[in-house]
Amino acid sequence: MSQQPQRQPASDPQGTHLTEGLGRWATIGVVAGTMMALLLAALDQTIVGTAMPRIVAELNGLSYYSWVITAYLVASTIMVPIAGKLGDLFGRKPFLLAGMVGFVATSALCGQSHNMLELVVFRSIQGLFGGTLFATVFAVIGDLFPPARRARLQGLFGAVFGLSSILGPTAGGYITDNWGWRWVFYVNLPVGLIAVLLVVATMPYVRSRASLRDIDWLGAAVLSAGLVPLMIALSITRDHAWTSPEVLALLAFAGAMLVSFFFVERRSENPIVPFALFKNSTFSVSMIVGFISGFGMFGTIIFVPLVYQGVLGVTATNSGQLLTPMMLGLIVASTIVGQAMVRIRYYRFLGTAGIAVMLVGMWLLSQVTVSTSRFEVVRDIVIVGAGLGSTFPLYLTAVQSALPRQFLGVASSQVQFWRQIGGTLGTAILGAVLSQRLSVKISEQLGALHLPSQALRFVPSGGNPQSIFDPTAIAARRAQAATLGPQGAAIFDNVLHAIRAGLAATLHEVFLYGAAILVLALIASVFLNDVPLRGPVQQQPGEEGAPIAAA
Repeated sequence: MSQQPQRQPASDPQGTHLTEGLGRWATIGVVAGTMMALLLAALDQTIVGTAMPRIVAELNGLSYYSWVITAYLVASTIMVPIAGKLGDLFGRKPFLLAGMVGFVATSALCGQSHNMLELVVFRSIQGLFGGTLFATVFAVIGDLFPPARRARLQGLFGAVFGLSSILGPTAGGYITDNWGWRWVFYVNLPVGLIAVLLVVATMPYVRSRASLRDIDWLGAAVLSAGLVPLMIALSITRDHAWTSPEVLALLAFAGAMLVSFFFVERRSENPIVPFALFKNSTFSVSMIVGFISGFGMFGTIIFVPLVYQGVLGVTATNSGQLLTPMMLGLIVASTIVGQAMVRIRYYRFLGTAGIAVMLVGMWLLSQVTVSTSRFEVVRDIVIVGAGLGSTFPLYLTAVQSALPRQFLGVASSQVQFWRQIGGTLGTAILGAVLSQRLSVKISEQLGALHLPSQALRFVPSGGNPQSIFDPTAIAARRAQAATLGPQGAAIFDNVLHAIRAGLAATLHEVFLYGAAILVLALIASVFLNDVPLRGPVQQQPGEEGAPIAAA
């Protein structure tokens, strides 16, 4: 049964929300379909990583290994702000459906890949649809519900994002071992199909007078020309120096294009990024906090497995599982803050408290040594996750409530965009610190032992922590030391302990740098404007932008 058309008044910046006039089960169907769309995109990022070693082994493409990840990251980052703007122009439903259908279709293509080059191409296309989903899903919640209910839902959606990080590695390992790596892509098909059917059947659509002429084609092209070299430059710093010609050339070109993008957007009638929004304190503070928290989040996620495997010597067949405690903290905090912020007048201090908690967790991680217990590390990353989870629903809901409805997609996508850029930059900078300082710290620890010259054969060369702490390489060096008898084994144990202590000293600096950056977010969070979380307003007939319920 069709619902009566609903109209949006020009005078109401928030407008009526799409669930008005929908029945209970239709509303549940819309939320479930949107939530499955988020799960589809978020789960894919963690589930594929587990299967990568098997994929590389079968397709014989080790040289393309990093590009499978980089191609998806670059494409999704580019698409997030573009899709956010297009959703504001043409409505959210077509882009949510296009994102899901395209994501599922490219998943099938990835599963059919015969070589690594094909997989890189298909993953880059999939990244475009993944970026569309991330930009659209959180804006859909803004369309569906008034701010008071929206905050609670954003908390639950943040929990879904965290849950995917827990389920992904385990599911990816099981699927790869029992069904084969191609099924980590095929598994998206049934989930995506159910989500598409739910959205088609229950989600309202919005009338729009926008046309193709309203799309900022030049802005999209210039933005892409700036983001592609920027993301590639940051990604290749793991095996290129920051001062290398490749990195410097890419950064210079990216800088020129992004400066050009600023001037192009100032002249556009429908800019992808309306820079005037940064004059709104709620918007600018939320972008700053999102950028810096992304810096800290990815800094933690990338280096926590090294704490376990490198410093503590914990053997882990799946390093992704080591992050489970952090994601549990994120899920709980995201859900609680989403419920609490609608009951607190000065809810900005919830964000300040969350960042402070995250900062404490980073400081505790910086204190980890070779004698630290596993329980202490688990405690530390739960604290980081709880602090991070508190920022997910709060700043997104605040931004959506602070701006007129026509900027809902732009606002939501910019939060995701700046968090992703911050994470990429944080990974690159903190990774460079690790690479440059690790060999120095290891040398300091070994020098303090005053070992005989024959012990140097047990010291790995290079500063790559993955190769230094590779279990196979350690076992080989241990076997070599055993040929020298008990004394050789004892020397090797001392060398290994010194190497682990060197890594702990290096990570001490890395986590302190991350914590220092978070201090900036802590200061910025105090300046957030506590925008009232307004409820729905009755609409008047005859206005554009009217949502019409699905039949």
